[in-house]
Amino acid sequence: MEQIAPSQVADWACQQSLRPVLLDVREGWEVQTASAKADGLDLVHMPMQTIPARLDELDKTRPIACLCHHGGRSMQVAHFLLQHGYQVVNVAGGIHAWSAQVDPTVPVY
Repeated sequence: MEQIAPSQVADWACQQSLRPVLLDVREGWEVQTASAKADGLDLVHMPMQTIPARLDELDKTRPIACLCHHGGRSMQVAHFLLQHGYQVVNVAGGIHAWSAQVDPTVPVY
């Protein structure tokens, strides 16, 4: 499983042949508390527990970067997606690291 730092997401996105997805797998209240803004990616919110039922909403041809609070849930989702034939990386450290490395205006919670 490939992991990328939040500071590498923009460069990773530029290297993809299709516009990638930043898949935020946190709960709704977490996304309302702190959200990533990523140029070059389409932000999609699907709480972790909804992924199996909503799998057909994700395009297998588009690369996906999974994001959560600290990286644990997104790693589980990334493994699940890999098993189902998706191109996926995990954003190491999650939104917490995003705040430290990319956008300090994103609240830490």
